[in-house]
Amino acid sequence: QVQLVESGGGLVQAGGSLRLSCAASGRTLSLFPVGWFRQAPGKERAFVGAISRGGGSTNYADSVKGRFTISRDNAKNTVYLQMNSLKPEDTAVYWCAAGRSWPLSGSTSEYYYWGQGTQVTVSS
Repeated sequence: QVQLVESGGGLVQAGGSLRLSCAASGRTLSLFPVGWFRQAPGKERAFVGAISRGGGSTNYADSVKGRFTISRDNAKNTVYLQMNSLKPEDTAVYWCAAGRSWPLSGSTSEYYYWGQGTQVTVSS
């Protein structure tokens, strides 16, 4: 079992930055590729991006490419989502999830464990 806890969400103005963390307990997070998802009010959960077990590979949704960066520190059992140039349409609840194998996509069936989510609100 892996327990995932996201943190770092909050309120930020458009153009600002936030860094979300996804901290794991239980089994080591380095065993898993990790994805990030988000869900805006009234919309379906959407894939944001993912990172491989060692951190050498990443992929991103087109909507965040060039603005968001996923990284990981396996020594700290933590994955990060750095979000820059935030837009009001980035407002959502954000989740991290530990996946089955690389490459990961937006299919939730590829993920074993999920965090509880953290709210990100971007004001205009």
